[in-house]
Amino acid sequence: MSTDLQHLLLGAAAVVVLILLITKAKLHPFLALGLAAIGLGLAAGIGPAATVTHFQDGFGDALKSTGPTIGLGTLLGGILLGSGGADRIATVFIGARPVKWIPTAITAAALLIGMPHLFDVSFVMLVPLVYAVAKRTGTHLLYVGLPMAAGLYISHGLLPPHPSPTLAVSAYHANTGLTILYGLMIGIPIAILSGPLLTKFASRWFGPAPDLDKGPVPETAPAPENQRRPASFALALITVLLPPVLMLIGTLGTSNTTKGTLPYSVFEACDSSVLSLLAAVIFAFFALGVRSGFGLGQLQKMASKGLGPVGGIVLILGAGGGLKEMLTATGIDKIISDYAVDWSIPPLLLAWLVAALLRICLGSATVAVAAATGIVAPLIGAYPGLSPELLVLATASGAVMLSHVNDSGFWLFKEYFQLSVPQTFRTWTLMLSLQSLLSLGGVMLLSTFV
Repeated sequence: MSTDLQHLLLGAAAVVVLILLITKAKLHPFLALGLAAIGLGLAAGIGPAATVTHFQDGFGDALKSTGPTIGLGTLLGGILLGSGGADRIATVFIGARPVKWIPTAITAAALLIGMPHLFDVSFVMLVPLVYAVAKRTGTHLLYVGLPMAAGLYISHGLLPPHPSPTLAVSAYHANTGLTILYGLMIGIPIAILSGPLLTKFASRWFGPAPDLDKGPVPETAPAPENQRRPASFALALITVLLPPVLMLIGTLGTSNTTKGTLPYSVFEACDSSVLSLLAAVIFAFFALGVRSGFGLGQLQKMASKGLGPVGGIVLILGAGGGLKEMLTATGIDKIISDYAVDWSIPPLLLAWLVAALLRICLGSATVAVAAATGIVAPLIGAYPGLSPELLVLATASGAVMLSHVNDSGFWLFKEYFQLSVPQTFRTWTLMLSLQSLLSLGGVMLLSTFV
């Protein structure tokens, strides 16, 4: 057996072991990724000390770019939620509109609210509003809840600073601003298709209406210490849009100015996800926090509230970077790159397939992307004209495919909306599978122009 084939088989075995450790042994994904990566290094004969060093290097490389972005995004989302800014956006979008426009309005509101924050946190925050709107309009709970989830998951699945696309941006060395631009170009039409249009089509499968009186009680937001004025809709909207707008301006500016000049430096700063998010956090601190009368202690609690769930995610991202580095250290990435030029399958489709398969097996989009990027990253070297931004979106959209009983989001949606497992498959699973397939189609279409 040739050395190349042996290493390829070891890489494939590492992925299989990873899947078994998570699905059968029920290990935490961080531990499973670490064991798979270190086991691969030892099996390939790198040696214990060198194996650990490579894992640590990959861990650090993954977190040095993703950690600050995800952390600042979480802080921004915490202030937006805690100050009432997110609720203000949702209220203005929904208002007293006719019932037929409710799915469209809440999809748009959820897409905006979900941009800076983790899906689970935004979902739990919006569920009481879904119950209230359904009760007020006399509609089925899923008529409001399904498009809400669709809007949130477009942001979660395709747009930085969410963990999966942020990790892929780092792994493929993509431009964050361009990734957001392409993600919005693909995501907005898909939000319409998988939100209001799918809701209308799938309403025949909703089943019995849940008891709206059993809905969750809205969490009482802390009252400002020095009551001044409620959160402004305009300022809340600026808070959400400031990071992507700054990054898009930076991307366009750096491509049209001379490197080394003052304008280029300004645009380069705008193009930084860390600086753009930091500017938005500072803006939110004063515009939504201090302006509304919240004290410094209250703002600190708001900002840090969402950091707890991020801890596990950050460890997973780091361990995924360790696995990717181990594939490089063993030479598997070069072998994949050398063979890739002879593959008949388009690289974007391959990226989607790898991520989709891992998602179906592992249940977590974040873990699927963490594992997939190590396999897919060599494609960039094999295809010099390949857009790393579209590769990010192809991988991230694959990691959304076919959410089922091994996904925590599946059970979150089921329990909060009082559904049976078959109902959840007919709504939640269908919606995410549609988003994944449509996103792949959007990526392939956009690749003909980029």
